[in-house]
This record gives sequence, C-alpha cells and structure tokens, in this order.
Amino acid sequence: MLKGNAAILRKSTMFLDFCIIAFSFFLVAWLRFTPTGMEQAGRYLWLLFLLSGTWSYSLYRSGMYRSFRTREIFELIHIIFKTAFFGLFFLGGLMYFFKLSQISRNFAAFVFIFATTFLSLEKIALVHILRFIRRKGYNYRNIVIVGSNKRAQVFIELVNEHPEWGLRIMGIVDNDVSRVGQEINGIKIINTLNNMSEVLHQNVVDDVIFIVPRSWLDRIQDALYLCEIEGVDVNIATDLFDFKLAKARQVQLGNFPVMTFETTSDKFWHLFIKRLFDLFVSGIGIVLVAPVFVIVAVLIKVFSPGPIFFRQERLGLKGRHFTLYKFRTMEVGAENKINSLLEKNEMKGPVFKIKDDPRITPIGKILRKLSIDELPQLWNVLKGDMSVVGPRPPIPNEVRQYDNWQRRRLSMRPGLTCPWQVHGRNKLTDF
Repeated sequence: MLKGNAAILRKSTMFLDFCIIAFSFFLVAWLRFTPTGMEQAGRYLWLLFLLSGTWSYSLYRSGMYRSFRTREIFELIHIIFKTAFFGLFFLGGLMYFFKLSQISRNFAAFVFIFATTFLSLEKIALVHILRFIRRKGYNYRNIVIVGSNKRAQVFIELVNEHPEWGLRIMGIVDNDVSRVGQEINGIKIINTLNNMSEVLHQNVVDDVIFIVPRSWLDRIQDALYLCEIEGVDVNIATDLFDFKLAKARQVQLGNFPVMTFETTSDKFWHLFIKRLFDLFVSGIGIVLVAPVFVIVAVLIKVFSPGPIFFRQERLGLKGRHFTLYKFRTMEVGAENKINSLLEKNEMKGPVFKIKDDPRITPIGKILRKLSIDELPQLWNVLKGDMSVVGPRPPIPNEVRQYDNWQRRRLSMRPGLTCPWQVHGRNKLTDF
C-alpha cells in the first residue's frame, strides 16, 4: 500500500511540476503581451515543449522524485535552482549557436524566474503537508533493524530525532539469543537472526535495515534471501569501513551489483558544465592570444637559440601521462643541469624551485613574471589533458616522492591555475 502511495505521489508530483512550468510560460506570455498574449505566445509554443521536457528530465536526473521521506527543504530548493541554472545555460547556448534572435531574452528569463519560484513554493508546501500527515499517524513505514552495535544505536537515535520521516521501528533483531527482551534506546530486541521468518510473519514489516559489523556479512545471507522472496525491502548500512572522505553509492555492472566508494565528485552536470567552460575559454583564448604567440615566438628566437616551445611529460587525472606545452624560458638542456642545483632548492618536499635560477633566459624571466609562458597550455585544456582550474600538473619524478595523501591531487584534472598560484605562488616554500 505504501509503495503504491509513493508511486502515485511521485508521478503526481512530476505531472504537477510539468503543469507549473507550463503555467509559468502562459502567465509570462499574458503579462508580457497583454491583451494579445495568447496569440503572441503561439510563436513560442515550441520553446514551451523544449523547456518543459528539458526541465522535467533534469529534475528527474537530479533526484527530485526520490522519496520525500527524509529530504530537507533546502535540498529540494537547491535541486530546483541548479536545474534552472542548467536550463538557462542550455537555452542560452541554443540561442547563441543557432542565432535564435526571434526569442525574447526577457520572456525566457521571466519564465525561468516564475517557474523556479512556483516550484520552490510547491515543494515547501508538499514537504510540510507530508510531515503533517505523518504527525497524525498516517503514511508510516514499519522497519526492523538487524544489529545492536553502536552504529545501530546511532541510527535509532537519528530516527527518533526525526519523526517527520515517518519511520516506525518495530524492533531489533540480534544474533545473541540471551539479549532477546532487552531494550536499546527504548526499542526492544524481539528475536534472533536465525528466526527472521518469525519476525516477518508476526509483524507488519515494510523494510529491514541491516546495520551489522563486517564479521556478520556471511551470516546474513539467509535473512537477505528470505526478505527477497517475501517481498520485503532490504537496506544495508554501507558504513562498514571507516572512510573519512568517500561517499558510497551502488552501481550495476550488468547483473553484478557493486558498492562504490567515491572520493571525488560524481556530479555529471557540474563536471559537464566545467568541461564546456574549459572548451569555451581555451578555444576563445587561443584565438585571442594568437598575436601574442607570434611576438613571443620571435623574442624567444632572438634572445635564445633553440626551440620556441618546451615540452615536458606531466601526470594528469589519475596519473595519466601527457605532454605539457610551455614557451621555453630556460636555456637548451636546462633539465640536465638540475642535479648540480639541488643543494640550492628552496622548497620543502618533492618539488624543485630556486629564486634566481641561472638557467632562465632574460626573456624567460619576463615571460614567467607575467605568466605568459603558460599560455600554450590552452592547447592542453582544449585537448582535455588539463582544465582551466585545477591542481598544477606534476612531473613523474616528483610524484614518485609523494606521500600517499599527497597523491590525492591526482584525483582531479590538473589546471592552468589554482589556489597555489593565486595565493602565495613564488613566496611559498613548503610543498
């Protein structure tokens, strides 16, 4: 029954959101084009279907229509604003690339403003209505907790602190028969793991939540199978390992379920927009600084015989090797002289840097001071080796000297600029 109610609520909310977006469209048309609003709006009907479809799909992909039971209002509004931003970005891109000058920018902007406002108000009202219903004793899910360890106790306290979630704990199942009848945080241990069938048959159970130690994993298989064949939802706490940064999520590789612990962002749209930004900046940048490239190339040739560009192997995302490009600022063969200068290294850690490096050419000092030597890396950004913003790409020899925790900088795509360059740069001596 509760599953059916949840499905109905989810589909109803999706339909209501679609109607709100359409209502915002026609409301703006009426306000903008009165008294012939509907006639004028007819020119934009294709835009209505495009926006409604894109926005509805983005809300769905962002997790808007997952269970509202434990969702916070701020989280829902954040999804709405994020989706609105993506919608504006998407529409702006269409208008720019396809020269859609017939679309009024003010009209589109007000549709987004109205829709964002109405959707936010709708979600606030929905959350308050659902919580009011649960406070009245309706729409509850009956759960049984398997496990009585410290983690299970923390979970019980969390559920007790949030009655608006609508979770009613029917009891606790333990592995020790001598503990049956005892209470933990006011919840009674009602049976043992071996008698899981009695628990399911003697109680109305919607979900079973396994919060067990790692040593129990081989013991709960029969209980998991029993829940599966009887149609009871199973939840397994994934904090089996003491990760400090990683977030757990399940992925499906064919028919093989895998629990993934991710330590970096998995937000596809965020990374997608960041990549679009990289392509736009690097593409436009290369065109704009082309005259500078020619001037710098001539100056390098005049003041220091040798190649214009300096190529060096660097490590990128997850340790991928790539060739980094810079304007040459040192004399030819400078890398072969580094061993004779190691005693003058001013950096603490696996990095080499000295203030007055004798290998730098006169023009190279100017290029470095103005960061012009880094401009060829726009090509690395365009190729995808680098990003505009990210940790600077290290050389393999430095990485071999890293401590394990320092290798975390390889978990994101390296960049042209980063906090180190903005705050401190040459004044920093501690890696």
